[in-house]
Amino acid sequence: MGLFDKLFGKKKEEQEAVVAGLEKTREGFFSKITKAIAGKTTVDEEVLDNLEDALVSADVGIETTVKIIDNIEKRVAKDKYINTSELNSILKQEIEALLVASPKESSYENYELPEGHKPHIILVVGVNGVGKTTTIGKLAHNFSKAGKSVLLGAADTFRAAAVEQLTIWSERTGVPIVKREQGSDPASVAYDTVVSGVSKNSDVILIDTAGRLHNKAHLMDELSKIKKVIQKVIPDAPHEVMLVLDGSTGQNALEQAKQFTAATEVTALSITKLDGTAKGGVVIAIADQFKIPVKFIGVGEKMEDLLVFNGEQFVNGLFSDLA
Repeated sequence: MGLFDKLFGKKKEEQEAVVAGLEKTREGFFSKITKAIAGKTTVDEEVLDNLEDALVSADVGIETTVKIIDNIEKRVAKDKYINTSELNSILKQEIEALLVASPKESSYENYELPEGHKPHIILVVGVNGVGKTTTIGKLAHNFSKAGKSVLLGAADTFRAAAVEQLTIWSERTGVPIVKREQGSDPASVAYDTVVSGVSKNSDVILIDTAGRLHNKAHLMDELSKIKKVIQKVIPDAPHEVMLVLDGSTGQNALEQAKQFTAATEVTALSITKLDGTAKGGVVIAIADQFKIPVKFIGVGEKMEDLLVFNGEQFVNGLFSDLA
């Protein structure tokens, strides 16, 4: 099997995983759209109103929905006549335009790392319960599988369970971990992790942080302190601040993104649990409204089910029933 065949096969597997992971979202999404255009032959004002309701209820969000509807209205006005059979194709184009327009830098395609620095340090943030620790574990597994040397840092020292969970992932993936007892200074753990990673010549360092948002000022102070101490070792670190969001919470994920981006500089998003929800439309809203690139999506329980996000694959998965 040649390199092209391997790459093509991998892309096919990834697309199939996205299609399967978005099944519930796709079913809910298109059932609403089908009802929106039932009995209609042309795209009129009523169809657009119904489509707007369908998009909002699919957790695409009001702001993003209005943008999509406005663009479709302009196309209807320009082309004079668009029938309802063309609507899905137009809707797919508009959604894809929003996702492709979002920033793409350092996409981690095939779990490759950006060049120019080593180790690559990812600071992982997010509230408790969104799958943050699981995401870190899956990242560790997939980076390792891609041939990268990985180190974990358990800087969420406020919950004993957080350190224990990350330790389990360390053992499960065979990736080393730097940790201290509960209540230790998170910044000190982060510092020790980076020092250790440099000495081990690690390719990537994943640092877990406390999942609290009840006091944004405290969160910002804590993350700022972590950044300052690791910059004593590597001046341009961290190279990524990744916010993990639970896609199954729909608009709550959108609200968390608003609060975290207000509290600290977030450079990347990872959206989990898309396989168990009909609210996957929130990915479209998040990518559009925050202009922060979605780098990973979780579409299943297996470690390989944390996929590098690809906007085209996502839209194809969402509209696969039309293929």
